[in-house]
Amino acid sequence: MPSTYAPFSRKSAFITELVIIIGLALFPLFVPLPYRVNIFLSWEGAYRISQGQLPYRDFGLPLGYGFWIVPALFFKIFGPYLVSLVKAQVFMNIVAGIAFRSVLKSLDVKPVIRVLSVLLFVLSYSLFNFWPWYNQTVIVYELVGLAFLFRYLMGPQGRIRFLHLFLAALFTFLSFFTKQDGGGLALLLSLALLAYNSLNEKRLWELSLYLAFYGLIAAIFIVPFLHYGFGYWFNHGQTPHNSRLSLYDIISELLYQSQWIKFYIVMIVIVLIPSFKQFKSFWQDKQAMLFTLLTLGILAESAIFQVTSYTPPDNNIFFHAFAFAFIASRLVVQLHIDLSRKATFGTAALLVLLWWSGTFWKYFDKVTSRLLPHGESVKLPSLKADTSFTAFEPTVSKTGENVVSRSNYMIEWDTTDIPTSKWIFSDLKAFKGIYMPPQTVEGMRKIMDLPVVKNHKQELKVLNMTELTPLAAEMPYVPETGADNPLWYHLGVGMFNKQLAVFTQKVRNQHYDVVLYEYAPENNNFFPFALRYELEAHYKKVDVFLAPRRPTHAIIEVYVKE
Repeated sequence: MPSTYAPFSRKSAFITELVIIIGLALFPLFVPLPYRVNIFLSWEGAYRISQGQLPYRDFGLPLGYGFWIVPALFFKIFGPYLVSLVKAQVFMNIVAGIAFRSVLKSLDVKPVIRVLSVLLFVLSYSLFNFWPWYNQTVIVYELVGLAFLFRYLMGPQGRIRFLHLFLAALFTFLSFFTKQDGGGLALLLSLALLAYNSLNEKRLWELSLYLAFYGLIAAIFIVPFLHYGFGYWFNHGQTPHNSRLSLYDIISELLYQSQWIKFYIVMIVIVLIPSFKQFKSFWQDKQAMLFTLLTLGILAESAIFQVTSYTPPDNNIFFHAFAFAFIASRLVVQLHIDLSRKATFGTAALLVLLWWSGTFWKYFDKVTSRLLPHGESVKLPSLKADTSFTAFEPTVSKTGENVVSRSNYMIEWDTTDIPTSKWIFSDLKAFKGIYMPPQTVEGMRKIMDLPVVKNHKQELKVLNMTELTPLAAEMPYVPETGADNPLWYHLGVGMFNKQLAVFTQKVRNQHYDVVLYEYAPENNNFFPFALRYELEAHYKKVDVFLAPRRPTHAIIEVYVKE
């Protein structure tokens, strides 16, 4: 056969897919990474669990603890360092890629299209996920659950099928126990796929068996925590939690934005027109129907997920590779496109790389910017660590819970730009390999040099309401435990007025030796504004420095007892 044909055998396709998935997943281990906004939450939960603390008993959170299982395991293996979180995400990206590939393989997608789809999945979704975050982990668990579900639906017969169904239920529950919205949508998608299969195969017991597996797994995870206030914490959408599910917002976002989702829906309808003419045959074609339901379900999920989980704004783009795989599989047949030619496949791969060049160009840009002529950038002067900060004083609600929603989680703040300087590395082991603003690095050094920290002879009592949670492993101190100690302090999201009242009383009683408070005026009570007034009245402020954010509109204040 001429060299221009057959770029992939099944074996070479498998090897190529693994090289893409594993090779690009390992990339973050070889580049310096900046401190990521909100990564403090990933570290804090993993650290507490790795130290033996139990969710709901020792700290509260409005989610399940599925997200922190893998990071906590990596903390036990590699230590409680920020770089351990990067390693955990490398593992999660590999798992996500393999699970996505497994789904396509179960659906008998042609190897050449599967390789292109895997490349697109990694470029469009995995590559820029360097840090573990629950809005991404919820999708990873869903993908693993779908991989096992499709092994059950499309795989060989035998008792092993029921293990696949059990594992599908397990990982779909872990998705729900990571984030209720994404996990709930994963469950609905799985039920839709199983419902079709049950009708098509005339095995109506499948749905009941899956739900029984799911219920059993849920009971194992939840029942031990019921007497620790689980019902108070894990009830997004009920008082005092604020519901993020708004039909108006979903429809508005879909019709006003969501260009890619609508484009894919139009393309799917177009490529399915021939099938609609012979709908009975299409309905009985199990592989085609399951692939169609999966793709449309993923698009529907992403349309809802972008509203219910609005940070970061691009956390729903897992749908691209699914839609591409489906549309490409249909078009190559309908248009008689021969992707088996090496030249044709190479062109298609280059087009995929061009399509998602933004995910990798920023790394090449560091080299090309030195080789190609371009405009001069203006270097701003450094901001001294002891600079005085002024900002508006946000209004503090005197009654009712602080309600944080998609429309008000950021507060408009009219301020002049704060000068920035080149970020640097810290000598503290927990922050090793992660660069931060020099003011933050210097501020942490000053904290370590505080007499109360250097000379403490008994366990320090520290309230760390900042993004520098890894300081717990450096100072060191043990994060306080108890039913009213939330994992994070976003008022109206991770904690509520009940917990704020407890902290307020502790501050008034000078319960803590050191309090670190981050003042982020652009974020709606990201750290409770009301508590800052109490700190200023009952503690002595000894330092102020920049928080590790871009752009830097937040400061960290250090308080000690009078």
